[in-house]
Amino acid sequence: MALDPLFWTQIVIYEEVTVIRTLLPAVFLSVSLWAQIPELDLQPSSDWIDTGVDMAAGDTIKVTATGTLQYSNARQPNGPEGLPRAFTDLVRAMHVNDAGRGSVVGRIGSSDADRPFLIGAQGERRAAVAGRLFVSVNQGSKDTASGSYHLKFELTAAPVAAKKDVRVPAFPQDRIDSIPRRVSDPNDAPGDRVNFILIGSEDQMKAVLKAAGWVIVDKNQKDAVLAGLIASISKEAYVTMPMSELRLFGRPQDYGYAQGDPIRVVASRHHFRIWKAPFDLEGQTVWVGAGTHDVGFARDQRNNGITHKIDPNTDGERDFIRDNLTQTGMVAKTDYITPSDPILTAKTATGEEFSSDGRTLLVYLSGTQ
Repeated sequence: MALDPLFWTQIVIYEEVTVIRTLLPAVFLSVSLWAQIPELDLQPSSDWIDTGVDMAAGDTIKVTATGTLQYSNARQPNGPEGLPRAFTDLVRAMHVNDAGRGSVVGRIGSSDADRPFLIGAQGERRAAVAGRLFVSVNQGSKDTASGSYHLKFELTAAPVAAKKDVRVPAFPQDRIDSIPRRVSDPNDAPGDRVNFILIGSEDQMKAVLKAAGWVIVDKNQKDAVLAGLIASISKEAYVTMPMSELRLFGRPQDYGYAQGDPIRVVASRHHFRIWKAPFDLEGQTVWVGAGTHDVGFARDQRNNGITHKIDPNTDGERDFIRDNLTQTGMVAKTDYITPSDPILTAKTATGEEFSSDGRTLLVYLSGTQ
């Protein structure tokens, strides 16, 4: 009997796992892979452990964890959900800042730009983009504990849909050339290099940044004190340290964002300032950003005060932003464009040297996961 051309079968292979999915027109069946994925024992360490589970975009992983850990400085053992958060957690650098110490956490992808998430005793996560699942224990590098967790995995394959070609408007050379190469401080001293552009509505911009783990920083010291008090009361680490005012297009930044990492962001954090451009791109809003990675403290050569020291390779932060936003599944396309007179080496407004290949990152937002 001849096979109906509209009836076909797809075979999906995950290392030791083979799944056959039968697809009918307009009907997509997902298949549970319970018990076919290898289990593993997770020891207490802050290292990321490769599970060997590769996920396609849209796949859902369900992880069940059992077992206990006993930390040397804890009164009682804890399960995979971790210890109740305490004030001492404010000074610990852990993978998931608002989760308990000792909890099971996961990450889809091996890059630092891939944001970790809480698994606990049982957690479920949908992969926005393809990647491998890694797991870890949510603890500081100096924490010590005895015991272990046993993890079981259940993978549900995503429905198969036709791949769509993404077409986005080209960014004209005269537009990139019209944007100032650098931002400036309130005294017009040139500062950080403009190194990325987001293209999409304000709602899309805020949504993708929230999904990627960025938080809006405080505008001034008064806001910082109030937010710090609230953070202490709620036993959550405080990450929104104030960001100084810089200017582009004749005005201060519209927003300042930083990664929601632990208290160590006082000295080290990913952050950027962003401005709405005075033009659009075929009806889409254009957001112009300057991103740098704080790696410590330095002397402000303008006034001998203390300021953040940035990684002089500003392209690293530009590409971190690309990878970090892409892993949300809310980016339609990324590209690069180079101004006619790019900045390759310079000094910030505080006197720090930086370098670049001169390219500007373009991120076209889709706004959907």
